[in-house]
Amino acid sequence: MNFKGSIDSKLPKIGTNIFTKMSALANEHKAINLAQGFPEFDSGNELFELVNKYMQAGYNQYAPMAGAMSLREAIAEKVSLTYNNHYNPETEITVTAGATEAIYSAITAVVRENDEVIVFTPAYDCYEPAIELAKGKAICIPLKDKTYQIDWEAVKKVLNRRTRMIIINTPHNPTGAVISEADIKQLKRLTKNTDIIILSDEVYEHIVFDGAKHWSLAAEPELAERSFIMSSFGKTFHNTGWKIGYCVAPANLMREFKKVHQFVVFAVNTPIQLALAEYIKDENKYNSLSAFYQQKRDYFQNAIKNSNWKILPCKGTYFQLLSFEDITTSTDLDFADELTIKHKIASIPVSVFYHKPTDNKVLRFCFAKSEETLDKAAGILNSL
Repeated sequence: MNFKGSIDSKLPKIGTNIFTKMSALANEHKAINLAQGFPEFDSGNELFELVNKYMQAGYNQYAPMAGAMSLREAIAEKVSLTYNNHYNPETEITVTAGATEAIYSAITAVVRENDEVIVFTPAYDCYEPAIELAKGKAICIPLKDKTYQIDWEAVKKVLNRRTRMIIINTPHNPTGAVISEADIKQLKRLTKNTDIIILSDEVYEHIVFDGAKHWSLAAEPELAERSFIMSSFGKTFHNTGWKIGYCVAPANLMREFKKVHQFVVFAVNTPIQLALAEYIKDENKYNSLSAFYQQKRDYFQNAIKNSNWKILPCKGTYFQLLSFEDITTSTDLDFADELTIKHKIASIPVSVFYHKPTDNKVLRFCFAKSEETLDKAAGILNSL
């Protein structure tokens, strides 16, 4: 059955996203799925029991639009302890249906027709469609080749009176790069005395490696006062399917954010919010993540260190970029398909995260898996 009238698509360039495609291909060919970024392990019984407790206690109706107050208060305490900045739980925190909804709501709330939004590529794929739906214009600036650092001179050249927003993502998906203190200084300098708003996607905030510091914009008052900052309980507690995240922002920005949020989802899962409010009172629940995932990163890297793949630096997230330039001259799109169909291991071609064709012969692999899965994956990669 098809609609007989005309449809003028608002997103004519958008089809099925790469994550859906590669996961479907992995399922079809019974391949190890290191493509889509979901952990192979769960949150554990403690959190499950807390969710069940609140369900059994009857907390199964709508939560307040901005989120259960107990969770907003717990988030405020978490941010204060972690970044030494206090957000008012009544006016500056909103619990969202995952970070993607938070990103969409923030962009929709403040970006107007013909506004320009600076996006650093390769970029996670939800930024540009949201900008386009808001009738803004994405100004894409490539990160520096293979180091994936921000080119601040390029940023300076494109800034103008139409620049409405800069989107930062650290730790960065898909590259695993993190911003530095020098980046923070540049961002302060370029936005000072402007009306530019910053969207800081920090969903992997607790997954940084080798003793590195996560430079959250929440810890920088000069930047926090102009920033929407997003995080994700799904990424932090291995339950991406629960779709619970949050946004913190100064009250005047959050007021506009809530105007959109209330008509996108209104509110999110009540018993899970109440469970998380209790669960995150223990700081170790999130402060132990870096060590946990660094062990997995190191295990995966060590397992393939003698292969023909080139291991690129991974400073955060649970994604490892591997260059296949010494293996084949195929494009990353073709090689990703070949790996899945012929060799039974699925990955994500990094070229899809750019605004224009850019094939650097790099694939993204998710190492948030059991050692058994990583061993099987390494066996395949070592054979190429």
